[in-house]
Amino acid sequence: MSRTSTRSRSTKETRIEIDLDLDGGGVSQVTTGLPFFDHMLDQLARHGGLGLSVQARGDLEVDAHHTVEDTGIVLGEAFREALGDKAGVRRFASITVPLDEAAVEVVLDLSGRPFLHYDVDFPGEKILGDPPFDPQLAEEFWRAFATAAAITLHIVMRRGRNTHHIVEASFKGVARAIRDAVRVEGSSLPSTKGTL
Repeated sequence: MSRTSTRSRSTKETRIEIDLDLDGGGVSQVTTGLPFFDHMLDQLARHGGLGLSVQARGDLEVDAHHTVEDTGIVLGEAFREALGDKAGVRRFASITVPLDEAAVEVVLDLSGRPFLHYDVDFPGEKILGDPPFDPQLAEEFWRAFATAAAITLHIVMRRGRNTHHIVEASFKGVARAIRDAVRVEGSSLPSTKGTL
């Protein structure tokens, strides 16, 4: 069974095109105009075992917010579509991922109920690059993704001082939780309600 999706979104602010394969083996091709964000999406694909192609063009001369948030929306839509009826998936996953001094806990449920709990405090500086990346945009990305994907997602920083390490640990943590939660273990739907 193929668990894939192709989604796009076009507004006056952005044009996003995404191809997603939940069983794509960690291969990615990402271009958003934001090198650090590209790196994070590559980490999401690689550690999540996803096949991911992202082509995003946005009004970066205004701000990176639109590009990051809209990418989260489209990726969430693709994720939800690729999951299909969720028959046989593990559904729940949790992990704490370290990156040097940083450690971030991720708890995920393919619940059908969109919710984000985001408890991550950054030292405050932007991540250098051309253009620099505002770490506060990570929360906007995850909120957009969780809402569009209709999942419950908790991301909690346990410790950390380096902004880059904290953000990257969160992306790797979500990736590993996704990889675990979407794994097919049987054929029944993992819910007493009969729907997810």
